[in-house]
Amino acid sequence: MRKIREVLRLKFECRLGHRAIAASCAISKGSVSDYLTRARDAGMTWEKAKTLSDTEVESVLFRAVGWNEPSARAPIDLAWVHGELRRKGVTLQLLWLEYTESVTKSGARVGRS
Repeated sequence: MRKIREVLRLKFECRLGHRAIAASCAISKGSVSDYLTRARDAGMTWEKAKTLSDTEVESVLFRAVGWNEPSARAPIDLAWVHGELRRKGVTLQLLWLEYTESVTKSGARVGRS
């Protein structure tokens, strides 16, 4: 989830600079700058953003809301992986291929946990 409201709060209430905001929100300075530029262009102030939800603020500033949100990932059974690796001829690459095949058949998203 984007931290737009927190960026706006830190900028306009706390009067922090881009670097301090980036460190506080654990995002890049470029993202801070992008959020503030989008807010300025849309006429979004902290006073307006306070009354809106995160989703509403995001929909004002971005065309595709939630577009970069990661989807749910299929969990990896690490105990099974550890047990399989004890078998002769089994590699991590082989287990990864088996995992991705089983996940794509079930329709879940492949990812690492």
